[in-house]
Amino acid sequence: MTRFDATAADARQALFAATVAAHRERGSEFCTLEPDETPPSSDDELVPWIQFGGTTVALDCTDSELKRLKALLGEYPDFRIDDLESPEEAEGTHVQITAHSDEDRLAAFFETVFRRAFGYPEEYRVWAVSL
Repeated sequence: MTRFDATAADARQALFAATVAAHRERGSEFCTLEPDETPPSSDDELVPWIQFGGTTVALDCTDSELKRLKALLGEYPDFRIDDLESPEEAEGTHVQITAHSDEDRLAAFFETVFRRAFGYPEEYRVWAVSL
C-alpha cells in the first residue's frame, strides 16, 4: 500500500480513515475516494466515487445501487439520506447522506458502500484522489 491507495480490506479502511482525518485537519471542502475501475457486476461504464465534506457523504449511483445503498443504511442508523437528485439528463441519482461520525465509522461505511452497494469484490484497489 502507498499513502494514497489500498487493495486489502483492512488497508482500505485505514486509508479511508486517514483520508477523512487529513480532510478534517486541512479544512478542505471535501475528500474523494475512487476505485481503479468499474465493479465487475456493473452495467454502467462509469467508475463510482464517494466524496465526504463536513458531515456530508455524496455519491452517484444507478437505480439498483441506490436500492442496495438504502438497504445497508439500516446498519448505520446515525447516517441518513438528506437529498436525492435525479436530473433528466443523468442516468442515475446523486445521493447526499448526513453522517455525524468519526473517521473509523465513516471508513467502515465507505467500505460497505463500495463492496455491497457498488458490488466490488474482496480485493479491489481504491485511491484517495483528493484531500
